[in-house]
Amino acid sequence: MKLLQLPPSDLRHQLAGNGVWLRTGPFSLRIRSRLPRVAEGLAELYGQFEVRSAHQAFADFHVELNPPSRLRRWFRPQVNFSFDGAQPFKPLPLDQAYPMLEWGLNWCVSMHAHHYLIIHAAVVEKNGLAAILPAPPGSGKSTLTAGLVLSGWRLLSDELTLIDRRTGLLHALPRPVSLKNQSIDVIRQFSPEAFINRVSHDTAKGSVAHMRPPRDSVLRQHEPARPGWVIFPKWEAGAETQLTPRSRAETFMFLAQNAFNYSHLGADGFRVGTTLIDHAHCYDFRYSALSEAVAAFDRLAERRAV
Repeated sequence: MKLLQLPPSDLRHQLAGNGVWLRTGPFSLRIRSRLPRVAEGLAELYGQFEVRSAHQAFADFHVELNPPSRLRRWFRPQVNFSFDGAQPFKPLPLDQAYPMLEWGLNWCVSMHAHHYLIIHAAVVEKNGLAAILPAPPGSGKSTLTAGLVLSGWRLLSDELTLIDRRTGLLHALPRPVSLKNQSIDVIRQFSPEAFINRVSHDTAKGSVAHMRPPRDSVLRQHEPARPGWVIFPKWEAGAETQLTPRSRAETFMFLAQNAFNYSHLGADGFRVGTTLIDHAHCYDFRYSALSEAVAAFDRLAERRAV
């Protein structure tokens, strides 16, 4: 059963009770919340995802979002994120409840899924090959990711690159794409048909909204991809669209430093990382126009497909 087939009243009732079981990529979630904004966000953004009765299915992660106390329902209302009964973060304002769910789920995966080497990077795929997009905040990574998946690339993840330690393949986690500040309007203008949920203002990251993942990406979420490129995007006002080859050694060092569990995996992390670099073409990428950036990526995919 897909979440979109669940009536809104049933969704709210299940969330407030035993919770909703949801499948995303290789992980199963059990989500509980009495907050209407959490139910609204799930209904708007996870409609194509598989759901089951929470009390009948195993879940990798049990999470809950609710006010920290009854008093906080009325005075400066807040929301807590709980994982297996523990609260790893400080409460946030109530209107940030849905972004907190997405941030908390990222934390769950990055801190516990050690059967993967997990890199803080977006990843998209075309013609069977994946492009890993690592970049610091403000680089235009999520904007580029959204533009690509709205133009025929498959979304594997906006935040977490999951590398199978046994096969070296990249596994998909196609949850909503996080858009911040100016990126929200950029994507609305780039693709008016894209669904973006309500904006949460004054978060630690500024104004934040989430774009619904394409249906095809969700339907193919159990299909892995081979690594094809590691590309470091950087948006610069007025910059010409340009791909510049990058040193494999330099690329490996950056990925190791930006992997959540590289040191935890020890020698196996080094093996998986070096194998990835051996099979990928590495570039720096500068752009200012999103349409030109998408065209440049399409040309890369066409050349590798030949």
